[in-house]
Amino acid sequence: MTDGRRAAVLGSPIGHSLSPELHRAAYRELGLTGWSYDRFEVDEAGIGPFLEKLAASGEDWAGLSLTMPLKRAVIPLLDTVGDTAASVEAVNTLVLTADGRRHGDNTDIPGIVAALRERGVERVPHAAVLGAGATASSALAALARICSGEVTVYVRSRERAEEMRGWGERLGVPVTAAAWADAARALAAPLVVATTPAGAADALAGAVPERPGTLFDVLYDPWPTPLAAAWAARGGAVVGGLDLLVHQAVLQVEMMTGRAPAPLAAMRAAGEAALAARGT
Repeated sequence: MTDGRRAAVLGSPIGHSLSPELHRAAYRELGLTGWSYDRFEVDEAGIGPFLEKLAASGEDWAGLSLTMPLKRAVIPLLDTVGDTAASVEAVNTLVLTADGRRHGDNTDIPGIVAALRERGVERVPHAAVLGAGATASSALAALARICSGEVTVYVRSRERAEEMRGWGERLGVPVTAAAWADAARALAAPLVVATTPAGAADALAGAVPERPGTLFDVLYDPWPTPLAAAWAARGGAVVGGLDLLVHQAVLQVEMMTGRAPAPLAAMRAAGEAALAARGT
C-alpha cells in the first residue's frame, strides 16, 4: 500500500466532527504511518472550488468524508455514484481513484444496519422514525433491509410528510406520515429511529413506555440525550450516534485504504476518548 496519502472530512459546521479521531486511529492500527486525515470547513458554494484545488495540488488524496450540507451538493461533481448513494441521493463518501476520477457512495445506510445488528436487531415487524431530514431518508433505506412492515414517520409539516412518503415509495418501504404533535406514540414501536437535531426530541423523554423496544438516536454530542437516558433507565436497548459514526467510518476506511477489515474496536475507543475529553 502506498504510504503518505491524504484524506479529510468536509462540511459546515465541521469543528465538532469526530471523523479525524476515528480515521487516524484506524491508520495507526493499520500501520499507515504516513497517512493523514484533516477537517475543512466547506459549504455548498465551496465544494466545487475545493475539489478543483485538490485536483491541482499534486498531492496524493485517497478520499473525503462528507457531512451536511454537502451530501447532495457534491453529486453533480462526481464521475460515478454507487447504487446505495443513488437510492437516497446522498453521498457521504468520496473515493478518489488513481486516474483522478471521483466516485461517490453512502456508508450511512449500511452503517445504520451494522450498528443495529451489533445490538442484536436483525429484523423488526414495524418501526417509527422521528424527523424528516437527510438522515431520515437514509434511515428509511436502512429500514428497507430490516423492517418487514410499515414505517411511521413523525414530521412537522405537510411538505415533509409528502417528501417522506415519496422516499418510501422509491425505497420500497410502506410509509405512513403522522404529525409531530403525536410523536409520543412513536415510542411504542419495537424500533424507534430519532433523526432530529439536538433538543428536538427532549420533551419525549417523559413518554417512554414501561417496556420500550430499541431506540436508535443518531446524536452523539451531547450524549446521552434526555430521550436516550430515559429509554435506558426503562431497560430499553439504545444505539447511539457514535455507533453509527464508527460503523460508517469503518466502511470509509476500507474504501479509501483498500484494507479490510478496518479496526472497529480501536476506532470506537478513539471516539469514546474524544467525547470524554469534551466532557460528553
